[in-house]
Amino acid sequence: MQTTSVSTLYGQKELVIETGKLARLSAGSVTVRWGDTLVLATTNIAPEPRAGIDFFPLMVDYEEKYYAAGKIVGSRFIKREGRPSDLAVLTSRLIDRPLRPLFPHEFRRDIQIIISVLSLDPDHDPSTAATIAASASLLLAEAPFAGPVAACRVACVNGDLIPHPTQAQLAQSDLDLIVSGTADSVMMIEAGANLLPEEKIIAAIELAHQQIKNAIAIQINLANQLNKKPLVVDSIPLAPELIDLTQQFFNEHQVFETIKSADKKQRDHVIKPLHDQFIAQFSSELDLDDTSSTATSKFSSSDLSQAWEEILTHHIRQQIFQTDTRLDGRHLNEIRPIECEIDLSPRVHGCGLFTRGYTQILTSVTLGSTSDEQIVEGMSQETTKRYMHHYNFPPYSTGEVRPLRGPGRREIGHGALAEKALAPVIPGKEDFPYTIRVVSEALSSDGSTSMGSTCGSTLALMAAGVPIKTPISGIAMGLMIDENNNYKILSDIAGHEDHYGDMDFKVTGSADGITALQMDIKVQGISHAIIRDAIMSAKEGRLHILNKILAAIPAPRTELSPYAPRLIILQIKPEQIGTIIGPGGKNINEIIDKTDTTIDIEDDGHVFIFGNDAAKCQQAADIIKNMTREIKPGEIFEGKVTRIMDFGAFVEILPKQEGLVHISELAPYRVNKVTDIVKVGDKIKVKVSEIDSQGRINLSAKALLVDKSKTSDKPKYK
Repeated sequence: MQTTSVSTLYGQKELVIETGKLARLSAGSVTVRWGDTLVLATTNIAPEPRAGIDFFPLMVDYEEKYYAAGKIVGSRFIKREGRPSDLAVLTSRLIDRPLRPLFPHEFRRDIQIIISVLSLDPDHDPSTAATIAASASLLLAEAPFAGPVAACRVACVNGDLIPHPTQAQLAQSDLDLIVSGTADSVMMIEAGANLLPEEKIIAAIELAHQQIKNAIAIQINLANQLNKKPLVVDSIPLAPELIDLTQQFFNEHQVFETIKSADKKQRDHVIKPLHDQFIAQFSSELDLDDTSSTATSKFSSSDLSQAWEEILTHHIRQQIFQTDTRLDGRHLNEIRPIECEIDLSPRVHGCGLFTRGYTQILTSVTLGSTSDEQIVEGMSQETTKRYMHHYNFPPYSTGEVRPLRGPGRREIGHGALAEKALAPVIPGKEDFPYTIRVVSEALSSDGSTSMGSTCGSTLALMAAGVPIKTPISGIAMGLMIDENNNYKILSDIAGHEDHYGDMDFKVTGSADGITALQMDIKVQGISHAIIRDAIMSAKEGRLHILNKILAAIPAPRTELSPYAPRLIILQIKPEQIGTIIGPGGKNINEIIDKTDTTIDIEDDGHVFIFGNDAAKCQQAADIIKNMTREIKPGEIFEGKVTRIMDFGAFVEILPKQEGLVHISELAPYRVNKVTDIVKVGDKIKVKVSEIDSQGRINLSAKALLVDKSKTSDKPKYK
């Protein structure tokens, strides 16, 4: 078994890429070891193009193997890995995004990349190793991509930028940034930040890109050692005749001038008949063969559609470069009209409607108890989430008809981005101990619903009375690059600008700094100058949108919705927790049933009482206070007799707190039988005479007597 390996220092540890040992029937197979993290990546390429498609069929699957972390997970009956976790889906997207733009536009053969984590070292990021492994496996499979690529994660601790951070450093960091790129250009950015200034983010991106060059160099070295050359893809350009005919059709019918409109629906209404007319007209042209009687269509429907798109793209981009205006008439930095509204849904805990052009997002907030926190089980550790954002993209949002399914990769990715955008400003548990679930519904979509969801989340959270530290808005920036590498940055890109443009760069934050970034591109990398311009331009647009949000609701409400659960927080001694819970949970369940509340107790003695009725919450709080209050000698109670013993009666003076009235303390005279004085269920006034060294409460009834004679059947007490 012949193996080949290359290595380099990556951060503080050696990074080793090896091939020839595992998965030898795959077209490309490598392992990447970094610290004790070990990942296997395999690439396989279909022998023939897939017919009838107009996209590149690349599949990237990142697989979490729990044995890699020495864990057994699952339910009692199912112990194998099931569907991918959200983290696995997000990591698959993280790997896919820098690779896809590096393939030829016309490539239609299926490529599948599977990355499996075989060993997990939490201090050596498996997603970084996975990106490098995927790239190396593509090189060895001789895939026709303009790689290799690599990735680097950067943290910011106490203002210092740290490449390849450990888990401990990330836990203290104000930044979690991942950059992927080639040796010359940045391909992908993903980041969450704690309101960091733009300059700090830009410096972190530049640092990350510098770091990846060693990991790229050893991939090239490995491919050269094995004499691997990328597959040559023959690019068959459209016939010049077809391009000329398409341009002529555009001129004759004034297609581009006709579809110029600020209104998307009007553009769509006009362009479809023109497109259909174009297809019908040129599909009917025949290619006559002089050697036979057969006649075929001169142009395929695929060629016609491609020519239409090529000419339309040319006109859209040409207008931007020549006039600094867009198809809908906006200037390059102009934001579409924005409307913000709250309280659309009357009974939800908080609601915000954000409309920007034809993009419309309805976001709702639900507040729950601490027991509603989500348990997140990962390979390295089990954590909980008390703030979560979910994003839905139904077919009606684009006027389509398609089956409703569970959330796909896009929905999971958009939801995670909007969650990341607001996470730094969510109040801590000590200040607002609710679990917070935010759901954004994309009611209509014409560009950047994830940024609409960020803005809708801010509206809804403030309407719900969640005391967020500062409001957050988001904007999507676009890019057009011409053949001479001139470029134009576009603010607030609409759907067609995302489709015909070269970049989708989403930036969220406040006036104080950035909270999240996500960059995807369609070209083979962009420069640091473009990134800087996009980030700085995004700030202006972000603040414009933020002002619109603040006009609708200037600050979080001070009162919760009447339909939100009420909360009372108590602090008890940790050693009293057992008293509240009782044997087998008997005591706490009795309180919950009696008051119709939810009660959560933490190990430090914090008690959280949640309920829809404030009076019942207070009732539960009073019960717990009485159960845990410190009783002092001399206090007087009216209690209920709970047990009769030969030597005295036990009296419950507070919930779940009993004391003993010795038979000698029932009356000022000799009592032969306890039942001569009291029976179970009787109410009796008692005075605390003593609390002994073991915490037992001794009570006296005779100390409260008003008539000490034996003339009545039973003593009379004060």
